[in-house]
Amino acid sequence: MIQTVIFDMDGVIIDTEPIHRHAFFTQFAELGIAVSDAEYASFLGSSTRNVFQQLKLQFGLTQDVDALLLRKRVLFNQAFDTDPTLDLLDNVRGLLDDLRAHQVPLVLASSASKATIGRVCARFGLGPYFTHVVSGEDFAQSKPNPAIFQHAAALAGTPVSECVVIEDSANGVAAAKAAGIYCIGYASPHSAGQNLVQADMIIQHFSELSAEKIRAIRVG
Repeated sequence: MIQTVIFDMDGVIIDTEPIHRHAFFTQFAELGIAVSDAEYASFLGSSTRNVFQQLKLQFGLTQDVDALLLRKRVLFNQAFDTDPTLDLLDNVRGLLDDLRAHQVPLVLASSASKATIGRVCARFGLGPYFTHVVSGEDFAQSKPNPAIFQHAAALAGTPVSECVVIEDSANGVAAAKAAGIYCIGYASPHSAGQNLVQADMIIQHFSELSAEKIRAIRVG
């Protein structure tokens, strides 16, 4: 029986992807580098640090990775704070409430920085739902490396065979499977082009899930 549910954040709980995209491409223009849509799509699920580490090597950028990170964060925060339409994805809060009512421990494991996770949690009152919050900035490698999900399961004190990960990116699904965790792929209309074929289950809407359905998942 499933004991713990591990949620990704961007594209799963909230659709901040357009804001991240705006911030990244604004910065790419400032840096004078050309990043294709296809290459950008391959970054989804990766931490911003890992993205800039890769771009620094690819384009020979002279700026420090930390300086690049700070500039991206400023651009993201400006857009996040001034977007009145930003909200949780449809039916996500209902699912969180249902899981909490059934005393299912929840862990947030996002490639986003601690600052961004904190900003999202504060704006939408998400803190009480999660027993632990894990940021990708604490790991040397991003998803598809499984470390973040392995750590999330360890923090929850739950064997990976009794966890479920909910993800919307190909990198995130690959990380969950590499960690040996059952993965529910959310086919988000905001993350088009993501190959979720490795997921054990694919949903189109969060109304398809409930605490009862998740608890009933059989692994192996």
